[in-house]
Order: sequence, then structure tokens, then C-alpha cells
Amino acid sequence: MFCIYNIMEEDEEEYVDQPADLPGGPHFYPQVEFNDKPESLFFNDGIRRIDFILVYEDEDKKEFEKRNMYQRRMKSNLDFKRSFQKLTSTTFFHLPWDVLCTYAEVLHIKLPIRPNDITPRPSMWRFFTCITKHFYPDEKLIQKEVEYFTAPFEKNRQDCFYINDKDLFFTPAMRSRMACYILSKAQYEIRGNINKFGITKLLNTGVYKAAYPLHDGKFNVKSKEEAYPSERYLLYNEWANPKNFYKMQPLDLIRKYYGEKVGIYFAWLGFYTMMLAVAAVVGLGCFIYGLKSQETSTWSKEVCDPNIGGKIVMCPQCDLCKYWILNSTCETSQKLSIFDNFGTLVFAVFMSIWVTLFLEFWKRYQAELEYEWDTVEFLEQEEPPRPEYEARCIYERKNPITEKVPFTFCGRCVRISIGIGTVCFWIFLILASIVAIIVYRLAVFITFSYQLRNNNLKNLEPIKEYVTPQMATSVTASLISFVVIMILNILYERVAIWITNFELPRTRTDYENSLTMKMFLFQFVNYYSSCFYIAFVKGKIVGYPGKPVKLLGEYRSEECDPGGCLIELTTQLAIIMGGKAIWNNIQEVLLPWAKNWLFRRCSSSVTEKVIPRWEQDYQLQPISQLGLFYEYLEMVIQFGFVTLFVASFPLAPVLALINNLFEIRVDAWKFTTQSRRIVPQKAQDIGAWQPILQGIAILAVATNAMIIAFTSDMIPRLVYYWSFSVFPYSDNTEHTMQGYINSSLSVFNISDSPFDLTDIAMSAPSNLTTCRYRDFRYPPGHPWQYEHNIQYWHVLGAKLAFIIVVEHIVYLTKFILSYVIPDVPYAVKERIKREKYLTHVILHETSLKLVTRRLKPLIDDKISHDLYYSLS
Repeated sequence: MFCIYNIMEEDEEEYVDQPADLPGGPHFYPQVEFNDKPESLFFNDGIRRIDFILVYEDEDKKEFEKRNMYQRRMKSNLDFKRSFQKLTSTTFFHLPWDVLCTYAEVLHIKLPIRPNDITPRPSMWRFFTCITKHFYPDEKLIQKEVEYFTAPFEKNRQDCFYINDKDLFFTPAMRSRMACYILSKAQYEIRGNINKFGITKLLNTGVYKAAYPLHDGKFNVKSKEEAYPSERYLLYNEWANPKNFYKMQPLDLIRKYYGEKVGIYFAWLGFYTMMLAVAAVVGLGCFIYGLKSQETSTWSKEVCDPNIGGKIVMCPQCDLCKYWILNSTCETSQKLSIFDNFGTLVFAVFMSIWVTLFLEFWKRYQAELEYEWDTVEFLEQEEPPRPEYEARCIYERKNPITEKVPFTFCGRCVRISIGIGTVCFWIFLILASIVAIIVYRLAVFITFSYQLRNNNLKNLEPIKEYVTPQMATSVTASLISFVVIMILNILYERVAIWITNFELPRTRTDYENSLTMKMFLFQFVNYYSSCFYIAFVKGKIVGYPGKPVKLLGEYRSEECDPGGCLIELTTQLAIIMGGKAIWNNIQEVLLPWAKNWLFRRCSSSVTEKVIPRWEQDYQLQPISQLGLFYEYLEMVIQFGFVTLFVASFPLAPVLALINNLFEIRVDAWKFTTQSRRIVPQKAQDIGAWQPILQGIAILAVATNAMIIAFTSDMIPRLVYYWSFSVFPYSDNTEHTMQGYINSSLSVFNISDSPFDLTDIAMSAPSNLTTCRYRDFRYPPGHPWQYEHNIQYWHVLGAKLAFIIVVEHIVYLTKFILSYVIPDVPYAVKERIKREKYLTHVILHETSLKLVTRRLKPLIDDKISHDLYYSLS
């Protein structure tokens, strides 16, 4: 399957020579015999480093009937390498010094010019070193990197740069990045006006099986060469190993080995996890407060009291349901009191402030990383177009960026319209699935109500007392919703990639941003729509028993428990968050491990005693072309669950914290042990995910305020306590919660029902003339019977006032915090200015020295010449 090949023909010797305009080009080296050094990263001479590997399938192993297709692929393979005009044909890609210098300048890579002598600001934790050192990687193994003043590399000013060793001046990550850039620009076919180039296209069509840089050794074996320690081994032992879950991440080494883009992801994930620890502690405290207040919850005790809840007969909640006693929901009410209390309100406000602090502090931390990793001016440099875009630039219409464009104005409008239409279609498909789940909930609620009331579910005898029709319906619907979410997610994933490829964005950043917005918009509707339905739709428009609201003219709208829909929202969140975490871990741990194990078992090279480094890496899983997109998406969706609906589930930050502690090590383990080495890429920030997080933070304030106002029963209880528990609405002389349940349940006269209740009435208690339902309406016999009473309008006004006041207070606080906390720390600003100034001074002084050195012979000659003529 894997082979080092040489497909040079006898008349191909001309392509070995270097071109005159680019001395020292990138090299594909011909086939050589393996030297039995499995961890070597060099050719047999021990000098030339292997910078990149290309893999193709051996012709001898192809079936005869596929030979014609294979020959066409080999022709593209050969044309691709001929495009360099300086390459021999082999899988080993090596960049000589001149080429490294050339493309370092093309890519604006910053390189050291002098050691940084600016004294770093002392850490505020320096006094606790004896304690904090246990939470950091071993400094003896991972030493702190030397800081340098840096500047974009210029080939004609090499003397300005701090070059001690040409072999070590460009790091392996830089060399791999330049090699990948060269391969992405290499042309392999011209067909009419269309130029085909780039290794990506050849990989997609199967001409090449893989293209990747090499890992620098085994992850579980220490390097035998002291001069070249294995960074992969260090990363595994000090980062990816699960035993280090409590330690900080070696971000500088991650960035050095995998590039800035991977480094910034793990920096963000680690910072997010640290901030979650604060939210988790407060959320856990809120949960404990709920457990304690459960014992003193007056309204929950009234539901469970045989003399109160045991004597209240509730109206049927569906056309075939029976009458039921209020205290049958005693267990649900007790659980609800854990989450529906004053502590939840405090926690919701805290989380609104927390998310602002998280985003503001992350901006500051990100600014520090930009300075330390030399990406401050990265976005100011022109990003090159994608090869897929350049290959289709055939129209002569000019724009400010390129000389040609891939499509006309009308063609662009058509592509964008098709993309928007497709996204809207899939969003409507999600909404249709949500409607189907709602219909399921309505239909199955009738079944559960009938079966449970008639004791037909004997298999549930051990847990029957804990199962209510509402709970059974909610749990099964949540499970079905989770399955539908995952299926639609898999299908839409491919559709979104196809749409983005069809739109043909110009740069890699444009491509990722476009795909990010499409995927997140879909995922937002896919994951959160069921939660929004339970929180803001269910139980809000149900009418009353004499005139119920029906969906599709057949199914009565769902009603909430007497305590509200909050417990169902909590159940939905717990199932989706838990199920998503389990599914993602299966995908990220078991699948890569199983695929690698099967590949090794099926590979013929397993029988060999010594396997070279490049073949060991080929047996690992390839990195997706989208790179870290799915990792970000997973965490941002979790961020939405933690912030948007946290008022219903204070334990969400706790679950997210536990998941993220594993997520960091699982992602590290996957990158380090199960995947080929990713091609390093430059990145300044987290890209389009930053405004998405800010949008979620703004929306979270409104959703949590509305959950407390409309989903929980906190506002109705407060209105009753302060207004309706005393004169003139009650005989009590002091404010109290006693009598709240009776006040929150309206009365319905069974004889007023327009439906035939004969079968249902047979199961009702004797002499039953009225039943109760959850609403604030006038009783039968009142001039305005079954109309909303004065308490309803008080409650509605209090809910709207609560939302307006809380939103304005929280938004004002968020604005003040955003204004007060600068995005870039003052110390970092000063260090950036200072470094820029010193860099210019150093470059200027070095240039003067070079000019002086070059002019000195001319000046000496001039002086000698003048002296000669003066003496003569």
C-alpha cells in the first residue's frame, strides 16, 4: 500500500536540474533503501531533513482492469511534479536553505533578530510557587523558550537575523507550513482556460493517497538523540496523558509543534474550562441551596399534603385522560423545588455577568498570546487566495484584489441564492421535525395517561410511583429528539460543506467563516429548538377544559405540571448534554483507535520487524481538511447550553467542567497518538467563533430572564406572597405562601364541558361536580366566568416588568464591564510598542553596519587613489 517510488523515465533527466530563477528549489528525492532507523527524520546522509511526505498506491498492486484509470492518475502525478521544473520524482519533500528563505519572505514569517532583553512582568503567583509548580508541566523536561525580538524575514537581509545554525533556524513546523504552501500552488494540468493545481485536488481524486509532515518520533518512546529530543514524547507525557488532567497545558510547546492555530484552540479551551470552574462552584452552591430549601418549600408541601393536594381533583389533560389527584405529582413537585427557587434567579444573573467577564478576559489573554506568538500583525498581511479559487479565475472583470474572478456578478448572485435557499430548506426541515416531535408528545401523552391510570404497565411496578404521564412523555420525547438531532447533524454537515465549496470563497479564512456561520445556524436550530419549545411554548396556549386549544384540530396542546415546565426543560438539557458528551467521546476516542488498530492489522507491513517513521505515521488517522472546526463547534454548542438555559439547570456548568477536563486530554491524546501530524497554520484569534460567542452571551440574558418569568413559577409565587396572600384578597394578616396552590388553580364546572364526559366521569369520585386546572380564571357562576381574573393580569405585568428591569440592569452592567476592561492589557500594549521601536532600531543599525562594511573597500580604494595622486 505504501511505497517510496520513482516513476522517472529515461528522458526525464531534465527535470532534476534547478531553474535559473530560483536557485535551490524544493526537492523530491528518488528512491533509496531504508537504513533500518525507524525514528530517523533525515535521509541517509543525516543532513537533509524530510519536510513532507506524499503517498500513492503502488501500480504493481493494482488490478489489471483498473490499469487505464491508474495510468491517467499517474500522468497527473507526473505533471504535478514537472510543474516545479526542478524536482526528481519521489515521496520525500525536502526544502533547501534558499527555498526556505524565499518562502519565509513570501509568507511573512517572523523570525528572531536578537534575544529579547525586556524584563518580563513578574507573575502575581510568584509567592505561591511551591504550591503552583505542581499544577504545571515539569520545567526540567519542558524548558521555557528563549524570547527574541522578531521581524518578518527578508532574504536579502539575512545578516540582520539571529542565525546560529541554519538547520535549526527554521523550525519543523515552519518548514512543513512552507512545504504545504508550495504543494498547494503547484500546477499539474491546463484544460482550456482552467488551470488545475494544488495537492488538495490530487488527494481528493485519489492520485495521491496522503500528504503529511512527519511526527518527530514515537509518543511513548524517549528519543535516543540528545540533540533532537522528541517533542511528541514530551507532549504525550506532560499533556496528553490522562494522569495530567489537573495540570496546565504547555501552550508554547503545543504552538511550536502544531502551529498557532492548534495552540490558540487549546488556549481557548483551557481558559474556558478555568472560567467554568468558577461557574461550577456557584452552580453547585445553588443546587445545594435548592436541596436545603426543598424541606421548607411551602407550595411543594401543599402539593404533597393529603389534606390539600390529596383532596384536589384535577381536570383531564387530554380527551381520553381521566381525573387525577394533585398529590400524584408530589415527587415531581419536590424535584422541581430544587431548581425553581430564589437561588436560581441569583445564579442566572451571575451567569449573565460571568459570560461577559469570560469574553472580556479571554480577549486580554488572547492579546497576550498574540504578542508572545508574534501574530499581532498577522491579519494586516494579505492572505493568499485558496488554490480552488485561483484555479477558476477565468473572467477578466477586475476587482481591487485579483486581476480575474471565478464568476460574473450574476453568477455570484445565483450561487449565493442557491446557498441561502438550501440553508433555509434544511432549517425548515428541522422545524418540521420539531413539529413532528410535538405531535408525538401530544399523542403519546394520551397513551401514557390511559396506561398509567389503569395500571396496565406492570413492568414498571418498581418505579411506577415515580413515573407520571408528563415525565414519561418528556423523557421519551427527549430521547427521540436527541436521535433526530444527531441524524440531521450528519446529513446537514455534508450539505453545508457542499454549499460552501459551491460558493467558492476567496481565502481560507473566508471559507472557514462562511462554513462556520452555516453550520452554527443549523446547529443552533437543531440543538436548541426543542429547549425553546419547552421553555416558551409548551403550556402557554392551552385554553381551559371547556374550550381547549387543539393542534391540527385534533390534539390538545400540552399542559405543564402544576409546578410548571421547568423540570421538563431540566430533563431535556440533561439528556441532550449527557448524550452529546457520550457520543462525542465515542467518536473521538473509540473510532480513531479502532480504525488505526484495523489498519495495522490489515497492513502488510505489520509483519516487518522495523517500520520507518513515514509508514508509522501513514497508519494513523488523517486530519480532516476542516481541522479544528468540529472541535470549536462542539464547545460552542456546549457554551450555548451552559448560558442560554442555565436558569433551569444550575448543574450545567458542573457537567460542562467535567466534560471539558476530559475533552482537553482526549483531544490532546487524539492529536498526539492517533492522528497524523497536522500541517501547522498561522492564526491570530479564534476567528468567526468570537462574534458567535458574543451573540450567545447577549441572547442568554433575554432567555434566562424569560425562563424565570414564563417557565418557572417564581413570579406568580412572588405576586401571591406580596399581593394576594393578604387583605383584600385573603384573610391572612401577614404575608405567607400558604394557600398558593389553591390560588393558582382555577375551578371548572364539569357540566359546562361541550364534550361527552360520560366515560371519564365514571372514574371520577362520587358527587364530583367541579375539577381544577392550572390557570388564573374566574370560577363558574361569576359574571365573567372562565375569563382571566385580576391575579392573571398582576402576574403578567410582573413578568413583563421583571424581564425589562433585569435585562436593562444586566445589559448595563455588561456594557460597563466591557468598557472598563480593555481588550489589550496596558502592559502588553507598552511591550508591543517597545518591541516595535527596538526592532526598527536593530534593523536600522544592522543595515548601517552592512552598508559600512560594503562601502569600506571602496572608501579605502578612494583614499589610496587620492593619496597616490597627491604624493605624485
